[in-house]
Amino acid sequence: MTDVEKSEKAKEREALKEQQKLEKLAKFEAKKKALEEAKAVAAAKPVSEKPKKEKVKEEPAVIIPDSTPHGEKKDLSVPYAAAYNPVQVEAAWYQWWEKCGFFEPELTADGQNKPEGVFVISIPPPNVTGSLHIGHALTSSIQDTLVRWNRMLGKTTLYVPGCDHAGIATQVVVEKKLMKERKITRHDLGREVFVQEIWKWKEEFGGKIYNQIRRLGTSVDWNRVAFTMDPGPSSAVVEAFVRMHEEGIIYRENRLVNWCTKLKTAISNLEVENKELTGREFLSVPDHDPTKKYEFGVIISFAYHIEGTNEEIVVATTRLETMLGDTAIAVNPTDARYKNKIGKYVVHPFNGRRIPIIADDYVDKEFGTGAVKITPSHDQNDYAIGKRHNLPFINIFTDDGKVNEEGAPFTGMQRFDARVAVLAALKERGLYKETKPNPMQLPICTRSGNVVEPLMKPQWWVNCKGMAAKAMDAVKSGELEIIPKTSEKEWFIWLEKIQDWCISRQLWWGHRVPAYFIKIKGEENDAMDSKYWVSARSESEALEKAHAKFPKQAKKDITLEQDPDVLDTWFSAGLWPFSIQGWPNKTNDLKNFYPNAILETGWDILFFWVARMVMMGIHLTGQVPFKQVFCHAMVRDAHGRKMSKSLGNVIDPLDVIEGIALADLQARLDSGNLDPREVVKAKEGQAKDYPNGIPQCGTDALRFTLLNYSSGGRDINLDILRVEGYRKFCNKLWNAVLKMGLEKLGAHFMPQPAEIYITGKESLADLWILNRLNVAARETNLALEQRNFMQATNVVYNFWMYELCDVYLEICKPILAGTDEVARRATRDTLYTCLDAGLKLLHPMMPFVTEELWQRLPRRDNDPLCQTIMKAKYPVDIAAWNHPEADADFENVNKVVRAARSLLADYNIKKEGHLFVQTTNSVLFGILQTDGVNITAGLIKGAKSLAVLPPGRAVPAGCAVSPVSGDCNVYLLVKGMVDFDAEIAKLESSKAKATAALADLNKKMAAADYATKVKAEIKEINANKKTTLETELVTLSAAIKNFESLKSM
Repeated sequence: MTDVEKSEKAKEREALKEQQKLEKLAKFEAKKKALEEAKAVAAAKPVSEKPKKEKVKEEPAVIIPDSTPHGEKKDLSVPYAAAYNPVQVEAAWYQWWEKCGFFEPELTADGQNKPEGVFVISIPPPNVTGSLHIGHALTSSIQDTLVRWNRMLGKTTLYVPGCDHAGIATQVVVEKKLMKERKITRHDLGREVFVQEIWKWKEEFGGKIYNQIRRLGTSVDWNRVAFTMDPGPSSAVVEAFVRMHEEGIIYRENRLVNWCTKLKTAISNLEVENKELTGREFLSVPDHDPTKKYEFGVIISFAYHIEGTNEEIVVATTRLETMLGDTAIAVNPTDARYKNKIGKYVVHPFNGRRIPIIADDYVDKEFGTGAVKITPSHDQNDYAIGKRHNLPFINIFTDDGKVNEEGAPFTGMQRFDARVAVLAALKERGLYKETKPNPMQLPICTRSGNVVEPLMKPQWWVNCKGMAAKAMDAVKSGELEIIPKTSEKEWFIWLEKIQDWCISRQLWWGHRVPAYFIKIKGEENDAMDSKYWVSARSESEALEKAHAKFPKQAKKDITLEQDPDVLDTWFSAGLWPFSIQGWPNKTNDLKNFYPNAILETGWDILFFWVARMVMMGIHLTGQVPFKQVFCHAMVRDAHGRKMSKSLGNVIDPLDVIEGIALADLQARLDSGNLDPREVVKAKEGQAKDYPNGIPQCGTDALRFTLLNYSSGGRDINLDILRVEGYRKFCNKLWNAVLKMGLEKLGAHFMPQPAEIYITGKESLADLWILNRLNVAARETNLALEQRNFMQATNVVYNFWMYELCDVYLEICKPILAGTDEVARRATRDTLYTCLDAGLKLLHPMMPFVTEELWQRLPRRDNDPLCQTIMKAKYPVDIAAWNHPEADADFENVNKVVRAARSLLADYNIKKEGHLFVQTTNSVLFGILQTDGVNITAGLIKGAKSLAVLPPGRAVPAGCAVSPVSGDCNVYLLVKGMVDFDAEIAKLESSKAKATAALADLNKKMAAADYATKVKAEIKEINANKKTTLETELVTLSAAIKNFESLKSM
């Protein structure tokens, strides 16, 4: 061929390529226009003209109940179901795993951890108060994936389950239950009987959580299940308190706490939710008159008269009632307005108390009037000022939120009724100045819904400064790693600013404070004086300590009174990783399984729980309690809202696993503890989000979805439809392994021994898929090591869906249907290897379906002792499977496949297509001759034949071409396969419609008043429409010309 001829051919190829692009664009524009016209016609038709279609009701799939005896292995000799069904697949496996002891840690013969290593996780104990929500399911999915992965890597693994007694939450639930069912309070029963009622409730309802944990496939060692009120953890609590009290770290002091006047107890910061107020709002308050609403979100200014003068000083407050406990007025020492007033006194208008005007740098001159009322007993900032200036601390409220004698003449009023009364009294005295809207945060007790009141209370406190410094050092030194880095930054921010921790709670349910007040006969001993308090492991030890403190007193003259309070739940939770291993005793479990490998939890409790575990772990055991902290995201609903019972968007994992109707979802709201008004709101939310209920998705799909959402971000907006999508992935696995895999392998297939990784008989496709399997194994292990669960799930999913199922299984079909026994055997061996390893790769994430499918595969003859996939070896990088050159060669063949598919689609040839490929690349030519036919036969649908033409061979006349690369082209015989006249007629019709539409549009745009009367946005739409129509006409004309030229070939 001459250079001129080559040049002409190249021009022809470029012309054909351009024509194909034009044809595609023309088809797209034609389809788009037809769709728009169809919509317009449909919209114009009256409703009565629409033919009514009768809905065909689908028959539900027949589910055969599992008849496996409890704890026995499922009988897999029965035929498998036609389609994946999670109910059938998930039945029986967990009970068998548990009975066989597969969840228990494997030790060496001498009781040591295995040489491969040890991996221990202690479950973050859920509150015993109810059931797990979807956030717990995320925790369980991540932790169990890590545990199962490490178990399959051969390590000694232990996953410890348990529950937290959840002091305040549990007490509130049981109190509500008693009132609802028996109309009695805990005080009617007395402490001992009430605590017995809680234990009964715990035994009755506590098992629900453990059932959920089992249903999630969580491979915990049930022999070690722990409860924070069990004897072991309880003795650890006593020991920790006594040691830390003796060391002076725990002390007793009268300080401000967050107080709930409805529950009559101090609460932690975690139990306080700040309600954002943008301005004036009237709200109901739980322990007040339910018919009244009280004003919040305002700042009220009023005046104090300066003693001995006619002057006054104006102060402003958002909590007017607290002025009854004012003990100072503070101004900034640099504020010129008040310099001459510092040191003077004002007179309280209701009780005549003299109140000094003091100077303090805390006061912001620019805020309000620049003068601030100071109430040390009822405000955190005022408390600090009161301490600095040695002010009186006057408490004006009782424990139930009523004004006490110090607040006369308003004694006996509820605090917000007093607010109204004080305002009226100030107006009456002419001291009221003004009320302004004031954006603010209103602290609300999450347990009662009540407004939190800062109150002075004698409580037990933990000095955290020294322990916090060690916790920070552990992270700085690398002894403890926090993932992600954003959480590590928060770690230092919180711990650098740490305050002392109040651990007293005025409850009956929990670990009673092991401290005793010493009462000496004939003396009035002050309970506020710390010298009259001792801590002890028992009352007899307390008596010995008391006598040692007061040796001159006879023992018979000393009586002890144990503190009635209980400890903050977070105190026992802080001991969890080592208390469940037997601490303070030096047990084998403590030696083998402490510290843990990782603590996986939500970022929102990094400070409240994780930091306290680290501080107490280092202090009491000398070691960090775990080597790594992984903070997962917070699960929100599909709209990004926080899960809340009142919104109706809290999801029970079992509802996703089993499916639930909307009516059943809403029936639960009626039987719960929600306020009737909140029930209505929650039902509306459920009806909007789940109009058809929640579909049955199964455990595996739920776990996989939650893992796939875990990208290291702060929030997960969970869409249930995504879970349903992964249920379909389970069905794909089912079909791939059983319908394609087992059936194509044959009933008598026996795989090669595991040691034989490559036989030498493998095709290019075999080597390619083994290389992709190796890449998947390498990347999955790396992702799990890096705690990148989104990446891990994506890698395994992509291997199964896009490499094994979409490509390799299709290539297998013609080979296994052929007569080449060597190729058939090599393909079967490779297919088995991929199915076996692919299921193992997926098992930590999807335990049930992988066990079911793996158990149905034949075993390698040297692996008969492996009873379960969870004990099988996890796939790792195998050198014999590394074939990057096969990967590159296969990709070149795949480019040919894609070009061929594109040609067939362009010319609408769905069967009997005749394809030709020609290349001047000798390597590619050889590959196409040896492996290309098998690969393309499985992957190109609609092709009857594909011939590999040698370089220089003439291409049959009447072919369309698609260039693959500079040295390779794919041809499709179109002459005799395509009705050119029909295609041209379709294009001419589309061209006529486009021409008419353009003419109509031009006419509108040419109107005299178009420029002045038509809106700018309409002009822009019309201009874009005109451009589209003009482009469409050019494209259609080029396509018609192309078909006419092909017709004449």
